[in-house]
Amino acid sequence: MSDMPAGQEASSHGPPHPPAWTDDAAHAQAAPGALVCPFDFSDGLAFDPLLARLMDQGPITRIRLPYGEREAWLVTSFDGVRQVTTDPRLSRAAIVGHDYPRLTPEPIVSAESVNVMDPPHSTRLRRAAARAFTHTSVEQMRPAIERVADRLLDEMSEDGPPADLARHLSARLPGHTICELLDVPAADREVLLDRTQQMLATSPQAKAAAVAAKQHLRDYFHTLVTQRRTAPGDDLISHMAAPGPYGEEPLSDQEVTVLALTLILSGNDTATCQISNLAYTLLTRPGQWAHLLANREDLPRTLDELLRYLPFRKGVGIPRRALEDVEIGRSLIRAGDYVHVSYLAANRDPAVFPHPHQIDPHRPAHPHMTFGWGTHHCLATPLALAELQTAISALLTRFPSLRLAVPAHEIRWDTATIRRFPLHLPVTW
Repeated sequence: MSDMPAGQEASSHGPPHPPAWTDDAAHAQAAPGALVCPFDFSDGLAFDPLLARLMDQGPITRIRLPYGEREAWLVTSFDGVRQVTTDPRLSRAAIVGHDYPRLTPEPIVSAESVNVMDPPHSTRLRRAAARAFTHTSVEQMRPAIERVADRLLDEMSEDGPPADLARHLSARLPGHTICELLDVPAADREVLLDRTQQMLATSPQAKAAAVAAKQHLRDYFHTLVTQRRTAPGDDLISHMAAPGPYGEEPLSDQEVTVLALTLILSGNDTATCQISNLAYTLLTRPGQWAHLLANREDLPRTLDELLRYLPFRKGVGIPRRALEDVEIGRSLIRAGDYVHVSYLAANRDPAVFPHPHQIDPHRPAHPHMTFGWGTHHCLATPLALAELQTAISALLTRFPSLRLAVPAHEIRWDTATIRRFPLHLPVTW
C-alpha cells in the first residue's frame, strides 16, 4: 500500500520549517559538518524532510540542536541505533549534570529518572515498575481497559455525530488507564495530565512553565508516595514502594516518586498520540478501514506496521554520552561526545524494511523501534499496545461507517511540542 494518504500529507513534502527558537546563539553558524536541526516539521504525518535528508547523508551525521550544548551526533540506521542503545560505552547517566543538546528548553527527565540511569543501577528500578506491565498483568487489565473505552465511546455517541475523537477517546483512555494504575484521585487527573503537556513544549517561552510543571508533578507524587507508605493499597505506587518478591531492598521515596513521574509521562504520551494518528491514517485510507472491517484477524499486524510507519514524535529524545572513543558507522565518536538516535529513521531503514515509506501489513515480521530499544525500551509497551488495540477494535465494532467529518487538510496538528498528532479529529458515522 502506498504511503501517500489522502489530504494533509499529500502536499507536505516541502522544505523543513525555519528554526522555532529566537535566541541569537541558536542562529550561529554550526561547526563544520554539523547541520542545524530544529526538527519542528509538523505538517500532518508526512515524514520530516530534514530527517530524510540526514538519512540520505549516511548512517551517522553531525547535528546542532536548539537547546543545551547543542552539538551532537545523530545515528539514523537501524543497526547503528541498535549499537548505540546496547553499547555500555555510550551512557545515559553520563549526561546528568550537563546541559545536553535537546529539543526542549527544559530537560524533560529529572536527573534521578530511570531514563538517565545505566545498568546495573537502572535494573532495580525498572524491575520494580515492570511487574505491572508484564503481558500477564496487562491481559488481566484488558477487560477494564475495554470497559473504559466503551464508556468513553458511549459519551462520544451521545455527543455526535459529528464528534471529536481526540477529545472523547485519545486524550482520555491512556491517561485514565495510567492514573488508575497509580490510583491518582479522579479530581487531580486533569491537572496532572495538563502538566505533562507543558513539559513537552519546545518554545523558549515555555521554559518557566515546564520547570514549574516538573516541580508540581514531583511534589504531587512525593506526597502520594508518603501516603501510600502509611496506607498501602493495590496500586502501582504501593507495589513499587514495597519490598520485591525476592526480598530486594524497597525503593526510596525519591525513587518511587521519580518512577511515578516517568510513568505518567511515558505511559500516557505515546498511546494518546497514536490513537488519533492510527484513526486518522486508517480513515484517510478507506480501503484499509474496509479491509479491517472484513478481516478483523489482520488488526494486530496492521497496527504493528502502522506503529512502525507513523512519525508520532519530532526529531530526537534523550542522548547518550561516550565514555570512551567508539566507532559507529565508520565515524569515530570521541569520549565526551553526545550521541542521539532516531527511532523514526531506524523504522524507515530500507536495509531492514524494504520499501519503508509504504504501509504493508504483510511485510515479513521484524521488530521495529517505536517503543525504543535496548536497556531503555519502554516499560509500558504491553499496556500501550493493549490500549491501542482496544481503541481501534472498539471503533471498528461500534462505528463501522466512521469517517472524517471535515476534509483532511482542515485538521489542525500539534506544533507546540515534540509530538505529532491532530489536536482535534472530527468524525462522523
